[in-house]
Amino acid sequence: MAHAPRNRFLVPGIPRYSRCAVYAKKALYKKSRKGTFKKAEAKHETTKKVPFKDGHRIVPLEKAPRFYPAEDIPRPKKCRKVNKPVKLRPSITPGTILILLAGRFRGKRVVFLRQLPSGLLLVTGPFKINGVPLRRVNQAFVIATSTKIDISACSLDKFNDAYFKREKGSSKKVTEEELFGEKQKQKTISESRIADQKEIDSKIIAGLKAPHLKDYLHSRFSLSKGQFPHELVF
Repeated sequence: MAHAPRNRFLVPGIPRYSRCAVYAKKALYKKSRKGTFKKAEAKHETTKKVPFKDGHRIVPLEKAPRFYPAEDIPRPKKCRKVNKPVKLRPSITPGTILILLAGRFRGKRVVFLRQLPSGLLLVTGPFKINGVPLRRVNQAFVIATSTKIDISACSLDKFNDAYFKREKGSSKKVTEEELFGEKQKQKTISESRIADQKEIDSKIIAGLKAPHLKDYLHSRFSLSKGQFPHELVF
């Protein structure tokens, strides 16, 4: 009769004894380990010997505080994460027409201008064609198409993450009339932002040499019955 293993499986994948129990049963701790060990570094002394009546006593170098907090003070966790720069997909290049998949303008086609230091993409409709202004989007929520236009005439140095930073509102509490009534506050767009949008739109529209590109940017992307995104060629 064949010898049955000591640590048999109760069910597939679950043995009878754990690794610690097998380690103790086989007395593996008695076997000598071969290998190189690092030398122990010199420990920093925290106590000292002080002469006393009959000998000496050990006294800590730093005295313990007299008072302790009544509650435990939460300590922040050590974060070892390093912010790495976001890698741009090779299919997304300046001038590529993208399809937005999420947000207020989902389904719209936009023109990619540049990648910002935060990793977000700077895109525009242009606003004059399909109503999409200069905005930032995440590259995870776009589809890159094979259509590309020339945007070399656009100057994009001033557009960064600070350009899109929202202004802090007043700390005054909003009343019900202001929230639901006729006195609702409307957001106003600065004149400089409107001028920047018109300047970018004029240069992009001037580069649309093919006659069908305006209609292509104006149309909204959608799927009809029987169409699947993974089978389409954009």
